[in-house]
Amino acid sequence: MINRRFFLKSSSLALSGSLLAFSGFQNRINAILSGKDREKLRADGLGELIPTPAKNTGETFLALPKGFQYNAFGKVKSRMSDGNITPPSHDGMAAFNLRNELRLIRNHEVTGGRIPTSAIGQNPYDESAPGGTTTLIVNPKTRELIKDFVSLSGTLINCAGGPTPWGSWISCEETTLGKTVITTPQGKKQGGFLKPHGYCFEVFASANAPVTPTPIKAMGRFVHEAIAVDAKSGIVYLTEDNNPAGFYRFLPKKYGKLLEGGTLQILKVKNADNYDTRKGQKVGKTLPASWVNIDNPDPEEADVDEHAVFNQGAKKGAAIFARLEGIYAEKSGKIYFVSTSGGNNGGGQIWLYTPTSKDEGTLTLLFESPDRELLDMPDNICLHPTKNFLFICEDSDYIGNGGTIDNFIRILTPDGRIADFAKNITPNFLNSEFAGSTFSKDGDTLFVNIQSVGVTLAIWGDWQSLFSKLMND
Repeated sequence: MINRRFFLKSSSLALSGSLLAFSGFQNRINAILSGKDREKLRADGLGELIPTPAKNTGETFLALPKGFQYNAFGKVKSRMSDGNITPPSHDGMAAFNLRNELRLIRNHEVTGGRIPTSAIGQNPYDESAPGGTTTLIVNPKTRELIKDFVSLSGTLINCAGGPTPWGSWISCEETTLGKTVITTPQGKKQGGFLKPHGYCFEVFASANAPVTPTPIKAMGRFVHEAIAVDAKSGIVYLTEDNNPAGFYRFLPKKYGKLLEGGTLQILKVKNADNYDTRKGQKVGKTLPASWVNIDNPDPEEADVDEHAVFNQGAKKGAAIFARLEGIYAEKSGKIYFVSTSGGNNGGGQIWLYTPTSKDEGTLTLLFESPDRELLDMPDNICLHPTKNFLFICEDSDYIGNGGTIDNFIRILTPDGRIADFAKNITPNFLNSEFAGSTFSKDGDTLFVNIQSVGVTLAIWGDWQSLFSKLMND
């Protein structure tokens, strides 16, 4: 997706109980689908969202609940500490504690390029590609920026990714464009880069300069969105932001050593080849699932066919999804992931994969948006580190496809209700999506980007009052 996000971690807690009070979810969804008790799906929280200027700059980007405030920093076109200019299209992001420092690694979903001077910093993978990551060191007390610099250069359309248990960020390219020049059905020329793209790259939080960029080719060359790592096994789960899309996992040969290779697999619903999850699904239905190998994770034809990897899986019966984006690995090994445009009205789905053995598991539809005014195209999500509240970034900028113009950060409560937490009210950028949501380890600060605006925000306030009110509504 250009304009996509991902599903960052932040906590080892389960989504309340095991399935975020799943029975409450299902009862309310069934009620609204039958035309009853629509308002029971809403939670009021702390009431009306109030236009709020940034504490440190006075600029107004957000409407927030009473008692919350934010700082703004890392803005597009500002000069960074390393002398480079901050790239645009802020996207996926994760927070890391490194000794006494709080570090953010932030993706930049930049398109274009194709000339040797396009790279955003030194040591590029491809001098003709303008994407990558920047690292921001933030004072955890004042929430002000201390230092920022390019940490990955010369990659393309870095949409999302995810943190690893060993202290790194996996940045994913959301394209398979490469050296070949292709012409779209609309007559647009694409490709013509110096190197192939469509890979994952690892950036360690400890890096103080651009890393040496090495594509993790065994993890596949496709339209990557995000990843999540099962901390116990080291298995990496991957989403694909395409339609049709597959849900993948990567079995590394050695824990935490992704460049040493492994096996890429795609999910299949047992006894139902090419099971289509995109429409006609029932909330709560559980499907038996298994995995099939992708024989060639780095096919040369991906240069001209972004479905080249998925098509291998489809021939073996892989399940079909619509635009998989955000993903979260729970401590027990359960994997939550988002289909941004799935569901009967295209408003989005939240799925759960539960491993039951080494090679099998179950797939459950936890939530499907019944009303796009309630939830419209979920993207990145993160869980509060100490409370069972899921924070959901919206990417609802598709007005012609039934979406809304507004973009919110919504909260999914443990009993299955939706509350509005923040609204993008940036003048002239109302349809800019939220991206890269991630909490500080202590849960006191929510960091998030507004993509087209090109700004990173640090939000804090009376979380305890908010959570108590949401539980008692």
